[in-house]
Order: sequence, then C-alpha cells, then structure tokens
Amino acid sequence: MTQLDDLDRAILRLLKEDARLTISELAEKLNRPESTIHFRIKKLQERNVIDRYTIILGEDLRPSSLALVYVQAKTPIIEDFLEKYLTHIIKTLSMLPNVLLVARSGEGIVVLIGDESLDKIKSFVEETIEVLPGLERVEFFPIDKIEKGSDIAGFLVDV
Repeated sequence: MTQLDDLDRAILRLLKEDARLTISELAEKLNRPESTIHFRIKKLQERNVIDRYTIILGEDLRPSSLALVYVQAKTPIIEDFLEKYLTHIIKTLSMLPNVLLVARSGEGIVVLIGDESLDKIKSFVEETIEVLPGLERVEFFPIDKIEKGSDIAGFLVDV
C-alpha cells in the first residue's frame, strides 16, 4: 500500500471535494508554494494514487431509489461450468439499464440498481433478473439511506 503524508492527504481531500481546483487555488488553501503542489500531484499520478479526474453527476441525473440485489447461481451438474456461467451472468447484468454496479462475491453476485422508485426496481428485478435461467437465489435489499458514500450513484450512473 502506498504511504501518504499529511500534505498528500490534504491535496487528495481537496481534489476529491472539487477536482476543478487549480494548482494556484490548492497552494493558497494549503499555504504551500505552487511548485510543491504541482510536484506532489505529479508524483501522486506517477504512483497511481490519482488515476483520473472525473465528475459526479448531480441530483437531476441520479436515480431516486437504490437497491442491492444478491444473485446466486445453482451449481451445475458439471461444476467446471459454474465459473463460465457466473461470468455470463455478470456480463448480462452489466449490460442491463439501471444496473450501476456488478461485483462478484465468492460464488454470488452483488448488483446495485437505481431507478425512480423502489417499485420500478422491484419490477425490473422480477422481469429481468429473476427470469435468468439457473439461479438458486435472488435477494432484494432496498437502500433507505446511504450514510457514507452518497455520491456513489452520481459517480456510477450512465448518461
């Protein structure tokens, strides 16, 4: 794991809050010379601490409701096919509208889905995910409130 000092962490916090800040603005906020800030950012990029700069979409484009869905496939008669089938399910889910995130968890798959309402998400799950062949279990977890990381939907949603 990469070691960061206090200045590196301060730069990252400010950029995380607003990636549009200029080096001059960062230097002023941190009370450091611009050359130091420029050098540190360059080093953070070279060490892959900063991979890229991106945007988080605003409330108007974010889904109003979110839910996590856990999907588990039945173990096929020939167990060697399980890996191929899980890969197939992951690719299929990744192409579906409203699917913001697909992650593998052991022999299961976790899916983050967003839409206008929980009813629409439930319908989407029933009509699109639960009908996939070879599934053993589909569990639905509505998200009432995100305590940390609430911008995740604005980061993940496609436009």
